[in-house]
Amino acid sequence: MAPRPTKQAPDRGDARKRLLEAARDIIRAKGYAATTVDDLCRAAEVTKGAFFHHFVSKEALGVAAAEYWAETTSALFAGAPYHAPADPLDRVLAYVGFRRTIIAGTTAEFTCLAGTMIQEVYDTSDPIREACGRAILGHAATLVSDIEAARKIHGVTADWTAESLARHAQTVLQGAFILAKAGDDAELARESVDHLDRYIRLLFNLPEVRHDHAE
Repeated sequence: MAPRPTKQAPDRGDARKRLLEAARDIIRAKGYAATTVDDLCRAAEVTKGAFFHHFVSKEALGVAAAEYWAETTSALFAGAPYHAPADPLDRVLAYVGFRRTIIAGTTAEFTCLAGTMIQEVYDTSDPIREACGRAILGHAATLVSDIEAARKIHGVTADWTAESLARHAQTVLQGAFILAKAGDDAELARESVDHLDRYIRLLFNLPEVRHDHAE
């Protein structure tokens, strides 16, 4: 029988996952450029040899981290309660509400890894930029079918598309994260999400709802 993996001698699969989780947390806190291989190895409790066994470079780790982020957040959103309402417009609005509820904890805990990295490397690393783009735009695409169904059910014939609104939602969210970082205040992000809710209601001719700002 093989020896049981430990923190001192993790198995290869466990080491890779721990490095990806370390990247997720440290890059959101410090940024991609300021995060070193030593930081990642220390947090994951692995050697540099283990790091370079799994990733040929820091850039390769960045690409894998964006892909891991997309995979794990996709699972979170797939199981979220906003899918429950029968009306697709209610699902879209419930999605916005869900995004507001997960703005919690420190800035590093609720902001987006892909959004953080792409701001730094969009002009210096095509592989990371592309991986982050797939994560953000791929998530936007998950909203398209509900938005399109809501347009049909609610008789919206304006010249905007479901795809464009899905992308706009991500624009608001990523901008909200930047404002929260700039002001060191999560409420700035929640405020932006509340405006996104109002905007969608206006597009579908729904009455505005009062947002409770008590946290």
